[in-house]
Amino acid sequence: MLAPGFADPVHDAQGTFRAVMDALARPGLPQRLEAGLNPPAPLTPELAAIALALTDADTPVWLDAGLAAVPEVAAYLRFHTGAPLTDSPAQAAFALIRDPARCPPLARFAQGTPAYPDTATTLVFALDALTSGEGLRLTGPGIDGTARIALAPQPDSFVAQLAANRSGFPLGLDLILTAPGRVAGLPRSTAVTEGRA
Repeated sequence: MLAPGFADPVHDAQGTFRAVMDALARPGLPQRLEAGLNPPAPLTPELAAIALALTDADTPVWLDAGLAAVPEVAAYLRFHTGAPLTDSPAQAAFALIRDPARCPPLARFAQGTPAYPDTATTLVFALDALTSGEGLRLTGPGIDGTARIALAPQPDSFVAQLAANRSGFPLGLDLILTAPGRVAGLPRSTAVTEGRA
């Protein structure tokens, strides 16, 4: 049996889309994300909701090793979104990352082009926890002064990779960070440094 998608496809997709857009507009400030889904593990409800709301037949999706190893995950995404799955991070419009600690280097994903910076990959992380007010220090557009956010788990060399990502602006990746019931954004315009107590 294929797990169901949104109970109210239009309303639920709009709510998810709004939460993601608010998260990207206010980097480091988690928003509520009521997914209401029970997708096949290890796909989380939050990853599934974002995939259902943001992907379609024109947006190739890359799955990390844990997700790609479960055929039911691919079947679920294909049925509910129509999105083609790609084995190449550089070809992905979206990348779903269930194990952020083992995320490939950000440079392996599509960075966009000067003419089409919007063709960069958007990474969607499924984190165990997402905590505001501590951890990494964020500055940039959409942030009043500074914001703080802690990710668990956090990829290796994450701050250095984000600095390299931002240095190519307007090229570079946008990151959507999810945890149970929450979503936060790290757009490519955000400067990220190690937090100080």
